[in-house]
Amino acid sequence: MIEYIRGEIVELSPAQMVIECAGIGYGLNISLTTYSAFDKCGEGKVYVHEVIREDAHLLFGFADAGERTTFRQLIKVSGIGAKTALGILSALSSDELAQAVAQEDVKRLSSVPGIGKKTAERMILELRGKLAGSSAADTALFAAAAQDSRQDVVQTLMALGYSEKEAQAACKSLPDNVEVGEGVRQALKLMVK
Repeated sequence: MIEYIRGEIVELSPAQMVIECAGIGYGLNISLTTYSAFDKCGEGKVYVHEVIREDAHLLFGFADAGERTTFRQLIKVSGIGAKTALGILSALSSDELAQAVAQEDVKRLSSVPGIGKKTAERMILELRGKLAGSSAADTALFAAAAQDSRQDVVQTLMALGYSEKEAQAACKSLPDNVEVGEGVRQALKLMVK
């Protein structure tokens, strides 16, 4: 199994590259993300996924190991082949894909050419928690929810007659996962002191 190839990039197009190593030119199918990463490079290290079939020996190249890992997760999803997976990685970066899956964003996933609503829903179901950036995406979602919760507390305090400055100051000491009602109660206790 080929893990990676390091060598001179002799041909590069948005869908394919040829990299020469030890006098052998390897033809690799690539995504637009990988194309962009190697666009101005004369040589480099390309991570490889190898597919051996009865009628073909195919190589798929990636700019980094994370993109290759995402590709390998994608081709495990029922109905998604290697070419479709490359298309997905051309439309969305690995992090964007992980975020779309974590947010269950069917609309964004189905906007990728070749991906319909049912395939997008299947991707969400089968890839949830399996993509490299999904924990980062979940953390970002949690932080956004906490920020929205605090903003709701601030708005409620302002509706009760406090200035925005006073409300913001009271919310700074609230825990991240506080619910709006509990946040208002705690902020009011702090403001009374």
